[in-house]
Amino acid sequence: MDRALNEFSASELAGGIAAGDFSALEVASAHLDRIDDVNGAVNAIVSMRSREDILADANAADVQAPLGPLHGLPVAVKDLEDVAGLPTSYGSVISSRKPVARDGHVARRLREAGAIIIGKTNTPEFGTGSHTFNEVFGVTRNPWDLDRTSGGSSGGAAAALAARMLPVADGSDLGGSLRNPAGMCNVVGMRPSVGRVADPGAESMHLRLGVSGPMARTVSDVALMMSALAGPDARDPLALPEKGEVFARRLPTETAARLSWVGDLGLFTCEPEVLAICERAARSIESVGGTLVDTSPDLSKAMSIFRVLRGAGYRRLGASIPSDSMSLVKETVRENIAYGRSLSIEDLLEADKQRVDLHRTMTAFFDSVDVLALPTAQVAAFPVELEYPMEIDGVTMNDYLEWMTTACIITPTGCPAISIPAGFTSTGLPVGIQLVARVGHDRQLLEIASALEAANPLHHLTPTGV
Repeated sequence: MDRALNEFSASELAGGIAAGDFSALEVASAHLDRIDDVNGAVNAIVSMRSREDILADANAADVQAPLGPLHGLPVAVKDLEDVAGLPTSYGSVISSRKPVARDGHVARRLREAGAIIIGKTNTPEFGTGSHTFNEVFGVTRNPWDLDRTSGGSSGGAAAALAARMLPVADGSDLGGSLRNPAGMCNVVGMRPSVGRVADPGAESMHLRLGVSGPMARTVSDVALMMSALAGPDARDPLALPEKGEVFARRLPTETAARLSWVGDLGLFTCEPEVLAICERAARSIESVGGTLVDTSPDLSKAMSIFRVLRGAGYRRLGASIPSDSMSLVKETVRENIAYGRSLSIEDLLEADKQRVDLHRTMTAFFDSVDVLALPTAQVAAFPVELEYPMEIDGVTMNDYLEWMTTACIITPTGCPAISIPAGFTSTGLPVGIQLVARVGHDRQLLEIASALEAANPLHHLTPTGV
């Protein structure tokens, strides 16, 4: 083989294991060796099972009948999700370090699909913020430039993928946590439609914003991961009925899609170079059979809806933190909890009503357009010393959410969104483009993203920082 196994795509690895071209043991060993080589510098994988136990699972996979689409592939799970035998720290010093007894829903789906869970990926405290650092494990660095952030909150997953320590990973997304780090690390991250990946432990229907979803280095690998994660679950009242197999079909490299590009929508400030890179990527749709249009939906109320409904979630988080531990939590988490506690029932009802109106706006928009394109993030990866960018192109950011507006305004629509690589800045930092489709049209979104990826292939490039 000309390439090491950790350089193979997840689809190539799954096919090679199934065909007997190489073993799950060889695949696991190659990725564990890569982790040994670079994780000390990147700090993406933060809790690991023993090498002996991982290789024992790989040996077992080699003599078993295939369990599912991820059979024999190593994966690490975001440290907001339970994995039996490992602690779930949430990146917080107030959390227990004791191993949990049972898998959460995502970990269980991964095991059922044949994946070998090797450990956990880093996340900011309670998944708060799009920069992955915490007082438990420290900062996760971007493999393209170790002095830069990997994004967040699924920053550990994105960095591990970019550094070729994993072939696939899971993540979660509230305000861009699957999309933002993918864009900053030159990988692919998909926020599915609400209910596409079931959440049997969800405590809310109307206030629900967060989703779990897949990350990988290519669109086809994200689809492979979706085929394992997606599917109905009777315990989740919002779970969608289609089985994961719908995502297993081969994706096209051409499309007749109508793609809308209107830049910043007049709603946020973006670094000019980032915006230009994304526009070039959007225009490449024409080279694979698609059409570029300049219509756009009215998302002027989306950010305020997002802030209020997200605030309600932080109010619930605050209720779970003992009062004598609150001072140990980072300031931005405390600020979000305080904001949530300030909300009235009228605030919540109005935001809920506006969210219904937003759904109708997007439904009408997608009657004439197939996909909306936006920058994934308003900046390229920033220095790790900053918690968030306080200024973009000379414009002061009022708080740590404003710099992520481009991702946050999509969340309350409920629409599926995906970030794919768009290009690189003049200093070599990755930039992602975000594609958004109609609610429930996750498969169509992947098809369009696959075609756009074919028009502008960047996934084969490897990081220069490690």
